[in-house]
Amino acid sequence: MICRHCGADLDLTMADLGTCPPSNSYLPPEKLDAPEKWYPLRVMICQECWLAQTADFIGREECFSSTYAYFSSCSTSWVEHASRYAGSMIGRFELGPSSRVVEVAANDGYLLQHFVARGVPCYGIEPTESTAAAARQKGIEIVGLFFGLALARRLVHERGHVDLLAANNVFAHVPDVNDFAAGIHEMLAPNGVATIEFPHILQLIRQNFFDTIYHEHFSYLSLHSTRSILSTAGLEIFDIDELPTHGGSLRIYARREDGVTRLVSPCVREFLDREAAAGLTNPQIYKEFPERVGRVKDGLLRFLLQVKSEGRSIAAFGAAAKGNTLLNYAGIRGDMLPFVVDRSPGKIGRYMPGSRIPIHEEAHLKAEKPEYVLLLPWNLRNELVEQLGYVRDWGGKFVVALPELEVF
Repeated sequence: MICRHCGADLDLTMADLGTCPPSNSYLPPEKLDAPEKWYPLRVMICQECWLAQTADFIGREECFSSTYAYFSSCSTSWVEHASRYAGSMIGRFELGPSSRVVEVAANDGYLLQHFVARGVPCYGIEPTESTAAAARQKGIEIVGLFFGLALARRLVHERGHVDLLAANNVFAHVPDVNDFAAGIHEMLAPNGVATIEFPHILQLIRQNFFDTIYHEHFSYLSLHSTRSILSTAGLEIFDIDELPTHGGSLRIYARREDGVTRLVSPCVREFLDREAAAGLTNPQIYKEFPERVGRVKDGLLRFLLQVKSEGRSIAAFGAAAKGNTLLNYAGIRGDMLPFVVDRSPGKIGRYMPGSRIPIHEEAHLKAEKPEYVLLLPWNLRNELVEQLGYVRDWGGKFVVALPELEVF
């Protein structure tokens, strides 16, 4: 395999999580008797540009189908994050009725609804019909195609350039990062700004968040690798925000190198130096990661086996993609975890891919009253503990597996 960005040969493995189905390929009941497609799940490191990338086994169309089940608006904290983003961008870049905003991977309109409410013209690009339909119901215009240079040229011809392009938690989902970055350059007006948010690989490694590795995440990004990709497309990073989302994310601000000049914040160089000092441009940090991953799996399995041997009850909350990575890597099935509860209508009544654990609505949790509730989307821990406070009423306890097993 060669690097998706720079074409260098890849021979350094950061993680090998065995095989599993695509993490968002939830099974309807009628497909339980049919086979599933399982693919190797490995992350390789390019020692030229330091891009971490999932080995090529699956295409984007299989990951992001018309029945894609992840709806961003199901998380209230994520919708609040989007609202704060909209307010910040409108104020910082003086966006108004004569501006144009576009979001790539608009999902169900969780973000653009805040621009609509503030009177800023916008539209979204979203290839998954399930989420695009939800966005359209909110009055948001959606272009239902995958984004890249060809689509960008077409949209600029039809609609003109944009003042703000938001690419929040999508860059990692793109197999052809060079084409995607070139499309951003094409879309921006000379004074336009692109913001790109992504989980920071340094936090993934430090906090052992290996469950964010799954097939639809084609890349795991650092500032080093992102700067290299954007620079190749003629884009310059001029500022960075550190965010608490997804266990630790970056929001980078980029402009066209051939556009209006913007002062580059000193934090860009400072952050590159911090990454280098942390070891992200050294093979050793990646070589040490697999052992820590194995310890998380062993700890969770020991706990579940103890719960089962003692005749206690347990269930999980949040049929998240990261949960599927964890369950399949650890080999957990319905005999140790009988059901998962979720609030997303697109997942209820289906089954987790690979493990085939049934997904129920929240009323099932209240009826069964398990002694333990395993929170699979650990990034929403505080939000979920507050929402599920009633679990304490029957003496239940919460469990998280990452960064290490904790019962509380």
